[in-house]
Amino acid sequence: MSSYENLPAMPLTIEGSALLHQMLRVRWPAWRALSEAERSQLQGAAASALAAMELEGSAAFSMLGHKGDIMLVHFRKDFTALNKVELALSKLKLWDYLEQTSSYLSVVELGLYESSAKAYSTLAEKGIAPYTFEWNEAIEETLARQRTAMHPRLFPEIPAHPFICFYPMDRRRGEHRNWYQVPMPDRQRQMQDHGEIGRRYAGKVRQIISGSIGLDDWEWGVDLFADDPVIFKKLIYEMRFDEVSAVYALFGTFFVGRRVPAIDLGTLLEV
Repeated sequence: MSSYENLPAMPLTIEGSALLHQMLRVRWPAWRALSEAERSQLQGAAASALAAMELEGSAAFSMLGHKGDIMLVHFRKDFTALNKVELALSKLKLWDYLEQTSSYLSVVELGLYESSAKAYSTLAEKGIAPYTFEWNEAIEETLARQRTAMHPRLFPEIPAHPFICFYPMDRRRGEHRNWYQVPMPDRQRQMQDHGEIGRRYAGKVRQIISGSIGLDDWEWGVDLFADDPVIFKKLIYEMRFDEVSAVYALFGTFFVGRRVPAIDLGTLLEV
């Protein structure tokens, strides 16, 4: 069946790790007012807690620019584990000297345009109507296969590259340009072209896409990791010339940071 007219417009997705980004500013006047011994004690306790969290999928970054001093990034198996991270951090005495300027909640997401098109068309050719028991069963089989095949990408470790660039984004859905009204084959083609640009940067940039529709204010979060932050500029600049970005993309605030191991947390708090 070549027509998508009566088939679902939404591509299938599979989800993995729950993600939380926390952007923090040090309350410097209050921090400086403490004695050296007090500061040492608080940052030592925080460093120990962060070191334990690193083993579970957390990392700290020294932020560049005025948007904050520290960015904490947490990858966890689910949102319950993520909530436990938040609660544990809030109980640290150091937390009294930090102000959270922003945060972002999302979940690792892989969009399955190609698998969706194949599955939808195959079911339609068999005369199986969308959302019937037979349809749902077949779709779940497709998702289960993809979850198994893509498990490492769904539950990644935070890449070891020293620099991170994180930003949220939307697809345009205005009066004249609405991504969600573009036929699925056209969206599939545009996303394939978009992905080909990213693949040219393989080995230079590690990209992790997370979905946030219904979880935060934007639709997706993008994490880029690299050894040199200039590559972020080159990749994003090139991508803005492809159709899906040039016509339909809206970008949020960009956050850039340099990774700092827990053992070196004190370097972020020196006075």
